[in-house]
Amino acid sequence: MRCVVNGGFNMRTLSFVLAVPMLAATLALAPTSSRAAVNVDALAARVQVLEDREAIRALILAYGQAHDHRDYKTFASLFATNGEWVGGLGTAKGPDEIFKLMDKTIGHNPQPNGSGTFHVLTNDQIEIHSDRASAVTKWIYITPGPDNAPKLVYLGHYNDEFIRENGVWKFLRREAPADIPIPK
Repeated sequence: MRCVVNGGFNMRTLSFVLAVPMLAATLALAPTSSRAAVNVDALAARVQVLEDREAIRALILAYGQAHDHRDYKTFASLFATNGEWVGGLGTAKGPDEIFKLMDKTIGHNPQPNGSGTFHVLTNDQIEIHSDRASAVTKWIYITPGPDNAPKLVYLGHYNDEFIRENGVWKFLRREAPADIPIPK
């Protein structure tokens, strides 16, 4: 998955663009005698965490977009080789089985302009642990209601575990409990 920002900047470029002024400011503010003591490796590690966090946010948003566009091949590709999806529709492990579950229960029918449903994803709390990460993200599922007015269907949260697989962040496990289902 490639995340493009501002007409062609990728996340690594954006991180570099942000890190250079931060490093320059750090060096400018440091007393001359301690400038040599600035730990570039520590700064690089901090920038890596920021890059990882942004890549995971992009993954979370790609999940919602694939879901709302009914593109369950893309949806399933966001999961690691042994990734697992657990939710109200069932449980599946591995991209092929996740695709089959979503196709069976909702139907794979890619719609470039969206299906009219919206997964609103917010309040992510992401923790990075080298090539593993975890997060809790709130979600709201909205569909068209009477007269196409937005209809709130569910509110919930995702419990996520991530893994960096072949240099790319993927879902290792995603649980999608509904915290407040709307009464019917």
